[in-house]
Amino acid sequence: MSSEPTPESLAQPAGPASPSAAAATAGPGAAAVPRTLVIVLGLIGALALGLSGLLWQKLSTIQEHLARQSADSLAQAAEARAMAKQAQDLARETAARLAVSEARVSEVALQRGQLEELMQSLSRSRDENLVVDIESALRLAQQQAQLTGSVEPLLAALKTADQRVARAAQPRLTPLQRAIARDVDRIKAASVTDTPGLLVKLDELMRQVDELPLVNALSTAQAAAADPAPGQSGAATWWRQALGRLRDEARKLVRVSRIEQPEAALLSPEQSFFLRENLKLKLLNARLGLLARQLESARSDLASASASLNKYFDPASRKTQIAAGLLQQVQGQMKSAELPRVDETLAALATAAAGR
Repeated sequence: MSSEPTPESLAQPAGPASPSAAAATAGPGAAAVPRTLVIVLGLIGALALGLSGLLWQKLSTIQEHLARQSADSLAQAAEARAMAKQAQDLARETAARLAVSEARVSEVALQRGQLEELMQSLSRSRDENLVVDIESALRLAQQQAQLTGSVEPLLAALKTADQRVARAAQPRLTPLQRAIARDVDRIKAASVTDTPGLLVKLDELMRQVDELPLVNALSTAQAAAADPAPGQSGAATWWRQALGRLRDEARKLVRVSRIEQPEAALLSPEQSFFLRENLKLKLLNARLGLLARQLESARSDLASASASLNKYFDPASRKTQIAAGLLQQVQGQMKSAELPRVDETLAALATAAAGR
C-alpha cells in the first residue's frame, strides 16, 4: 500500500543533509577539518593509553609495595604474636616465681618470728634456770654449813653465784648482785665456831686416850733408867745399868703415894679398858653433837669427859696434861652464835623469779 503525502509532511521543512552530501556540497576546505580532528583524537587516545599504562604500572608497583608491606606486616604480626606469647610465658613464669618468692618470704618471716620468740623464750628460760640453779646451790650450801658448822660453803656458793650473775649481764639481776655482796660482808663479819678445827682436835683426843696413863699405873718417870754418862764404856757402863735395873725392880715392889680418889686406885685392868672406851664414847658424842649443831649436848659430853680425865688419869703425866689442855681448848672455842643465813639473797632470787 502506497502512502501519500499529507499536508503536514508537505508543510514540514526539509532536514539537514547527510554528511556525505554536506561534504560534497562543502568542498575541499570542509574535508580537512575532520582529518585534523581524527589526528587530535588519535593523539588524545594514545596519550590516554600511555597514561593508562603508566597508571597501570604505578598501580602494579603500589600493589607490589602493598603486598610486601602486607607480608612484612604479617611477619611482624607473627613475630609480635611470638614475642607476646614469650612475654605471656615470661609473665606467667615471673608470676609463679613471685608467688614462690612471696611464699618463701612469708615462710622466712614466720621462721624469723618463731626464732625471735624462741630466743626470747630461751633468754627467759636461761634467766629462770640461772635463778633456780643459784637458789638450789645456796640452799645446799646452807645445809652444808649447818652440818659442818663452817661458813666456807656459803662463801663459795655466794662467790660462784656472783660470777654467774655477772656473766649473764641482765639488768634485772642487779639487785641480786647487791644482795649477794651484802650477805658476803655479813658472813665474813660473823663470829662462828671453827667446827672443822674442833673436829680435828676431838679426833686427836680420841687417839690419845689409849696412851694416857691411869692413876694406879706406875710412873714412867720413876721407872726410867739412868743413861750412861758420856765417855763411859765397858764394865763401868754395864755395872751402872745393872744397878739402875736393880733399883727400878726394888721400887716396883713397894710404892707409896697419895691418892685423892680411892676408886681410881682400885680399878682392875678390865675396868680400865671400859673406862678408856667410855671416855672415847663421850668424846664421840661431843663430836656428833658438834656436827648436829647441838652445842649444849656437846658441852655436857665434854664436861663429863674432862671430869673423867681429871679423876682417873695421872695428872702428873705429860700426856695427860696435853690431853687436858686440848680438851679445855675445845670447850673454850665452842661458841653459841648461830650461823649466818643468806635470807636477803634468797629474797632477791624470789623477786627475780617472779619477774619483778
